[in-house]
Amino acid sequence: MNPSHTLIIIDGLPAVGKSTLAKALAQRLKATYIRIDTIEQAIREGISHASYQTGPEGYLTGYYLAEDNLKMGMTVIADSVNALTITREGWLKTAKQTRATAIQIEIYCSNKIEHRKRVETRVVDIKNLTPPTWRSVCEREFEPWLDVDLRLDTAATTIDNCLEKITDFIRDRSV
Repeated sequence: MNPSHTLIIIDGLPAVGKSTLAKALAQRLKATYIRIDTIEQAIREGISHASYQTGPEGYLTGYYLAEDNLKMGMTVIADSVNALTITREGWLKTAKQTRATAIQIEIYCSNKIEHRKRVETRVVDIKNLTPPTWRSVCEREFEPWLDVDLRLDTAATTIDNCLEKITDFIRDRSV
């Protein structure tokens, strides 16, 4: 399975398993992996202000990186919270501009106790990134998806099972 020239947009709140899934999928597909958390942390460090609240620059950088790779015929995995319609539209615009197929996948955890445990025990894998608190996750604005292609609940299944569902969906979509 090699869905070349495809932008796979994986989103969800912090600690639902989206980065774990996105990384595994990127490895499986040998795809370019773009993580907004990494970009935003680099911006904070670049301006020497760890508490700086990033604006659109992280997502804009992600869109440009995705566009470059899509133009080369690569599959791109975009990993971000992607909580707002405007950021989702940015990814879709990037796919459209490059004539790439876009697949939108929302990852969530329906079990609030499990989700909270994940947030509070999470080991951050980005140097110097301060992880969100449970309160900040709960208070975060997250606009409902209107046109998501696939929704996966990590409370109801394993990460490996979710990965299989995603790869099956991509395979079935590209047939």
